[in-house]
Amino acid sequence: MTDHNLTQNTPRQMSVRDFAAWGMQEVAFIKRVIADNTDGWGIFAADGSSIGFAPTRDLAFAAVRQHDLEPYSVH
Repeated sequence: MTDHNLTQNTPRQMSVRDFAAWGMQEVAFIKRVIADNTDGWGIFAADGSSIGFAPTRDLAFAAVRQHDLEPYSVH
């Protein structure tokens, strides 16, 4: 007897482009940066493009949340 509820799951390979687009509309990454000789916190989309800058980490997180995104710290 064959169990039709069991399936073989093969991991799918994701392209770099697919990985970058994954969650793009839902997350923003925050990391410490220097912009125009000023220390601060850069805000980046999932594809790595810069979408903002804040003078403090707390302000960066608040700005991201105000735009209904989930902030994540990166080093």
